[in-house]
Amino acid sequence: MMQQYLQTKEEYKDCILFYRLGDFYEMFFEDAELVSKELELTLTGKNCGMEERAPMCGIPYHAVEGYLNKLVANGHKVAICEQVEDPKLAKGLVKREVIRIVTPGTNLDMQALDESKNNYIMCIVYLADRYGVSIADVSTGDYYVTEVDSERKLFDEITKFSPSEIICNESFYMSGVDIEDLRHRLKITIYALETWYFGDELAETTLLTHFKVKSLEALGLADYDCGMIAAGALLKYLYETQKNDLNNISVIHPYSTGKYMIIDSSTRRNLELVETLREKQKRGSLLWVLDKTKTAMGARLLRSYVEQPLIDKAEIEKRQDAICELNQHVITREELREYLNPIYDLERLITRVTYLTANPRDLIAFRSSIAMLPPIKSLLGDFQCELLGEIREDMDTLEELCALIDRAIMEEPPISVRDGGLIKDGYNEDVDKYRKAKTEGKTWLAELEAKEREKTGIKNLKIKYNKVFGYYLEVTNSYKDLVPDYFMRKQTLANAERYITPELKELEDMILGAEDKLVTLEYDLFCEVRSTIAAEVVRIQRTAKAVAGLDVFVSLALVADQNNYCRPKINENGIIDIKGGRHPVVEKMINNDMFIDNDTYLDNGNHRISIITGPNMAGKSTYMRQTALIVLMAQLGSYVPAASAKIGIVDRIFTRVGASDDLASGQSTFMVEMNEVANILRNATSNSLLILDEIGRGTSTYDGLSIAWAVVEHISNPKLLGAKTLFATHYHELTELEGKLNNVNNYCVAVKEKGDDIVFLRKIVKGGADKSYGIQVAKLAGVPDSVIARAKEIVEELSANDITEVARNISVDTGSKKKKEKLDEVDLTQMSLFDTVRDDDIIEELRNVDVGNLTPIEALNKLYELQNKVKNRW
Repeated sequence: MMQQYLQTKEEYKDCILFYRLGDFYEMFFEDAELVSKELELTLTGKNCGMEERAPMCGIPYHAVEGYLNKLVANGHKVAICEQVEDPKLAKGLVKREVIRIVTPGTNLDMQALDESKNNYIMCIVYLADRYGVSIADVSTGDYYVTEVDSERKLFDEITKFSPSEIICNESFYMSGVDIEDLRHRLKITIYALETWYFGDELAETTLLTHFKVKSLEALGLADYDCGMIAAGALLKYLYETQKNDLNNISVIHPYSTGKYMIIDSSTRRNLELVETLREKQKRGSLLWVLDKTKTAMGARLLRSYVEQPLIDKAEIEKRQDAICELNQHVITREELREYLNPIYDLERLITRVTYLTANPRDLIAFRSSIAMLPPIKSLLGDFQCELLGEIREDMDTLEELCALIDRAIMEEPPISVRDGGLIKDGYNEDVDKYRKAKTEGKTWLAELEAKEREKTGIKNLKIKYNKVFGYYLEVTNSYKDLVPDYFMRKQTLANAERYITPELKELEDMILGAEDKLVTLEYDLFCEVRSTIAAEVVRIQRTAKAVAGLDVFVSLALVADQNNYCRPKINENGIIDIKGGRHPVVEKMINNDMFIDNDTYLDNGNHRISIITGPNMAGKSTYMRQTALIVLMAQLGSYVPAASAKIGIVDRIFTRVGASDDLASGQSTFMVEMNEVANILRNATSNSLLILDEIGRGTSTYDGLSIAWAVVEHISNPKLLGAKTLFATHYHELTELEGKLNNVNNYCVAVKEKGDDIVFLRKIVKGGADKSYGIQVAKLAGVPDSVIARAKEIVEELSANDITEVARNISVDTGSKKKKEKLDEVDLTQMSLFDTVRDDDIIEELRNVDVGNLTPIEALNKLYELQNKVKNRW
């Protein structure tokens, strides 16, 4: 047995081997030591012919799921080695085989999976500066493929799908992507597969064979060279781990990243699309507001809509039409919600069916779900819009499958398929016969006994039973002469004879074998029913997607109706004009009547950039985020929280809101901030929407102001970027850009002053703020009065050195030849904040350095010398 174990372990070196022995799964050697620590099990030993006992631990087979899920969640692969023949019938060692390998991305246990999220596995192939990406959810059959040409775009795809497992080629490890960051920060398990998985020919053959087509063109993969390899490698890996024909993966969806609005990881976090920034909870996110779905499938689809807004005007308006019509038929909409409510997760149920792991209760859940389809389809006939018509067309009522389960499967069957009690009376004659034999056997024997007494005249004839002979007819010697010819002698006793008849033998076979035969026959019939359902996997999956789509639009319609959302008008001329806009999440977290709405206007002309000033806590960030969320909601096809809205389609939304140290990678707050700014400036286009909050706050006042000023200039220049931007800042000096740049406009948050106190009015008004009210905000936060008083004294001293005067004298870079900056006219001694610091000598020395004639090492030495002088003065 141990030799068999070691041979199997050799084939699955990278897995923990769950080795079935009777009622337990056993682990040995290194696996046992690892599992005993991870699962806190007792480590024992087994004498297996070695000098020392082999380390061993085990878990009961009926409780395997909980232990298995914990190991898989910790990133381990587990190979399940089962007994594949009946131990009673086995000659010698029971045959065992690995029936499945469970990994983080292929776990199918319903208890381990979040029903509202997909559990994706991703395959990444790095070839010649391109990344082929394929993604699958084994539990639902979803299967996608794309290609990207940069590390940033790849990271966007990883963030969007949030896979629990990534498989890749060895080259990916050398592509420059931070593998450890994916492992530890994003909690993704990553494995590099052997090179043979990524052969062109193998990938192509695997795909064509699986989908039963002649060419890649038929799958839409002709233009996805790198993506095709990723898709083929992923499919091959799933064959290797799942050990079945993967019938639930019936369609592959090639997609271009340009089909959707691109949302990078920072923006997803900052806008809190599917989870909050701090607690990582759904409550408080945009998805929390929009998700009133009734089914798990609908919840997953809505999540994907939020993460992948559209950029096609016609597709967006199709979704809006569906919401509009659903809200015009409120009673029908509510009826649909009632019918959707009892529907279980059809996508994951059909996967269990095709994997032959569905139990009788799964089939009852399936039947009760598809029983809702005929009335839903009937109600959809009342609608005229294109999208709801497509959903109705795709929805198959599956009535014959519903009728089959209704006829065959008990209403309240056991969970186990081996316990009997699965099949209804009347479905199969033999089942009825065996079931009667179990319950009515004694009655049948009594009837046979009475019949034979009457027929033979043997008054003391009795039917008896023992374990050796089974059932027999016993006749005393006094009646021996009346025994008929068809009685066959079984045994002779001193005063009696025992006989058997063909009829009694038939009854005996039926009664004694009824239990085992009934259980076996019921199992076989259940498997037949399950296989019949599995054969319709494509119809069922298409119907499940239709149900999910309907659920999403009913949810969005309800949210729009309840929250007084409006239908945004979509345009392609770059105008964003929001009247009475509200933050969808904040207004739900507080009393709706207390939320102050605001307008937003941006275009590609003179209103490209809005610079927003005002104190902390006044609502600048809320205002900017709400604009981004309204645009995003509009492009996913939803109604939006506003009195009215015109939304120009944007290709990307970027946000730079707040920052924190990333000490693990050695990056300060300011470095993190600058990385995000660099990403935005390099990847945004003129069709992007930028939300920038407090650029330059992580460094000195002059450095920060300079960077913020230069960033605004860069964005405003159509030749360099020209993106629509909301730019919040505490650098009031930036308000000087209005008038200098023709597409920059100043706005501020209205504040009412009451002596030394302030009241936030939460209203965005035209114009710039002239101060930050920082001391007043500190007072509101509860900073001690002594600190507040001292701060007021210091601010008065510093105000004499107002850098606004410096800002007013800065020329603007308009993209043509730069005007001479007038900084040299400013008294640079004023740039020192305290009179005790005089930098004239250092500045003079710097002016006199002949940079053109310095060697690199001399330049470094001079820089080091000047820096030390500055440090010593401070």
